[in-house]
Amino acid sequence: MAYYVVQYLYVTDADLVAKTRPDHRAYLRTLVDAGTLKASGPYVGTERDSANLIFCAGSAAEVKQAIAADPMSVEGALESFTVTEWNPILGVFAS
Repeated sequence: MAYYVVQYLYVTDADLVAKTRPDHRAYLRTLVDAGTLKASGPYVGTERDSANLIFCAGSAAEVKQAIAADPMSVEGALESFTVTEWNPILGVFAS
């Protein structure tokens, strides 16, 4: 298993993002409960609504599948995302 950092950039339609947020957070809770999602949350004080998610998964493809099922993706509230494998050396995510 490897860690992956995902950056979300939401669409500029704040109403769509707000409407989708409760289902999005409920979905993320299922990923936390499954042990796949280790942390997530919005950036504060940014020009655009955006967020950071940290996954522990077998592959980037697995993470992308999880993102594809996220209500933010399904409802068109996610403008873009990046998935980057991450190697934590120190701290709570280090092995």
